[in-house]
Amino acid sequence: MSSTNRECRIAIIGGGMLGSAIGYGLARSGAEVTMLDQGDTNLRAARGNFGLLWVQGKGAQFPEYAHWTLKSTQLWPTFAAELLSLTGIDVQLYQRGGIHYCLDEGEQQDYALELKQQAAISNGLFDFQPLNNAQLRKREPNIGASVPGGVYSPNDGHVNPLYLLKAMQSAFIKLGGNYLPNHDVLDIKATADGYQIKSSQGEIFCEKIILAAGLNNTALAKMIDLEQPLHPQRGQLLITERLPKLLNFPSIYLRQTQEGGIQIGDSSESVGLDDSNTPQVMAALAKRAIKLLPALEHRSIIRGWAALRVLSPDGYPIYQHAQGNTKNTAPQAYALSCHSAVTLAAAHALELAPMIINDQFSQQMQSFDLSRLRQHPSIAV
Repeated sequence: MSSTNRECRIAIIGGGMLGSAIGYGLARSGAEVTMLDQGDTNLRAARGNFGLLWVQGKGAQFPEYAHWTLKSTQLWPTFAAELLSLTGIDVQLYQRGGIHYCLDEGEQQDYALELKQQAAISNGLFDFQPLNNAQLRKREPNIGASVPGGVYSPNDGHVNPLYLLKAMQSAFIKLGGNYLPNHDVLDIKATADGYQIKSSQGEIFCEKIILAAGLNNTALAKMIDLEQPLHPQRGQLLITERLPKLLNFPSIYLRQTQEGGIQIGDSSESVGLDDSNTPQVMAALAKRAIKLLPALEHRSIIRGWAALRVLSPDGYPIYQHAQGNTKNTAPQAYALSCHSAVTLAAAHALELAPMIINDQFSQQMQSFDLSRLRQHPSIAV
């Protein structure tokens, strides 16, 4: 059915983790919002991620990002409880810490120095504990004897990412949001009082527009004189058959789901828009997983998939806010992109969305503007 000539107050382009979090946050504040989403066959980071709420190792060189990440994890219990109350969907929040495994002693020393710097800028809110192998195996008895050690942080955790996406979209709709799937955006034009969006299902007029379309933001932003310099990075994952309890804490390499399967990552490849699996990377992931958790040897892998991370030139979020023209009543435009959209979902919904309603970014949010990249000539924008 065509949606030609529909009008709305706010349009969000993109229904993944970021768009759905912003959409829910706007709807819970009473805003009139329409979300345009692509079909399930399109590239979707939201359906391929690891589901971590991860603080350690983030922002030691960028204090605002360290604070933003930590703030989001502090908001997560409230966020998950709201989603459960509204939708009945338990996103399986587990927030009792996480472990980063160090595969050699040099890595452990370098990583500890990085985390000391992160702790120093956190006003005492970020905590971590270096672990040798004996200390590590007290927390994780099944970890291999050949693993030198790791780092535990009580700030980390994980959720079920598919339940999270479903919960945010369901809550958005329950609160009056208008969700339009299978709407590929073909063109956007700024008018004197808003934006005319041409989609594969017709045209929609909005007063305020929010771009949250992942890698597609690069092309969409140019349509409204914004910039979103993004590139894809492929990550591949494996998941085992359902197993008895083998892990107590999540990590970037391994996490055991509530159903019992163990999810295996982490890889990174620059291969353009190719989101296929490769035998070489799958074999490397499996080999490392067995070193970390020897009980996985001879267990069955039942699924494998790949997804494309959405990365800026320096890896940090880009939050842009601009006006469509120079009039006092100029329409507002936002372009939002980030990696770690699961970790940041609570902050996007409960902190960033209200700023968008008021058209007023905090000083902290202004630090995520594109201007930071232009200050560093070595970073290609």
